[in-house]
Amino acid sequence: DAEVQFPLPHLRVADPKACQCGEVLKGVLKPWECRVFGTACTPETPIGACMVSPEGACAAVYHYGRYSRKIRELIDLTALSNSEA
Repeated sequence: DAEVQFPLPHLRVADPKACQCGEVLKGVLKPWECRVFGTACTPETPIGACMVSPEGACAAVYHYGRYSRKIRELIDLTALSNSEA
């Protein structure tokens, strides 16, 4: 066990505030219900663990979800309308 063998400092790293990965993993939210899914958080610019790994819930929905293209189009339209407001 490396923690016993080596004197490592205990660092606690908080998730980014915008990330709702915890709620997605608990089933409280669907990935596309996360406020940053497909906008600030994409596989190219992941914010949370759910998008970092290709097997993560958000990354899987982003790439392979049944309505993945439609979801991305909807997100793009929402982002566009928000930027015009």
